[in-house]
Amino acid sequence: MKQILVYISVVFVFGCNKSSDSFSAAPNPTGQGGSMARFTIVDDYLYAVDKQNLKVFDISSPSTPVFKKSVPVGFEIETIFPFAGKLFLGSTTSVHIVSLADPANPVKLSEAISPTVMRRCDPVVAKDSVAYATLRANGSCGGVQSILAVFDIRSITQPVQVEAIPVSEPYGLGYAGNTLYVCDGQLGLLVFDISNEYNPVLVRQIPGVDARDVIPYQSTLICWTTSGMSLYDISDPLDPSLLIHIN
Repeated sequence: MKQILVYISVVFVFGCNKSSDSFSAAPNPTGQGGSMARFTIVDDYLYAVDKQNLKVFDISSPSTPVFKKSVPVGFEIETIFPFAGKLFLGSTTSVHIVSLADPANPVKLSEAISPTVMRRCDPVVAKDSVAYATLRANGSCGGVQSILAVFDIRSITQPVQVEAIPVSEPYGLGYAGNTLYVCDGQLGLLVFDISNEYNPVLVRQIPGVDARDVIPYQSTLICWTTSGMSLYDISDPLDPSLLIHIN
């Protein structure tokens, strides 16, 4: 049990996976976080968000991190996700896309705005030429209908929503290969086939899983739930099998 707990802590806080087929595909990522993370590490830099700014820290000397700058990016910033030399920042109004071409000086490239839900909470992940965001419109986020939004990011400066899939109470999300996992407070864990990346197809719903975020790690899906942690075997990514729940 101690080994399992250590394994989970390492993956959630710092991570080990550098595969582009799993949850994060930043260039030379040092760590792997969930879609609801508020900080991330890419190479020698740590990036963190507050409500309006992206904070940049040089951690080339880990024992003496140096704050470099604060970059204004928008309002009500909630989450951060690194992918392919960029940061995707989820807010209550849009997804902000930031370039890391110069890692010490991030530059905002664009915003992905959903015409479907005007105010919501936005965890976001990116994969190849697509970004997925869960837009939770109920509760404190306002609005009526929650959705899984699909953004075409082939033109990174002009992202466009191409699909809006109704869900109930979405939170975090993550992917492994051609499978997307979405946490839903009412429906449970939702499993989507994203072989057609712009048209996710719901293939399985696992009820009773009150998950808030997920990290696919090799053949294991790590789920943060309201009561602890659940580990699923995803040797068959479309058919997760519960291994253990830790309260």
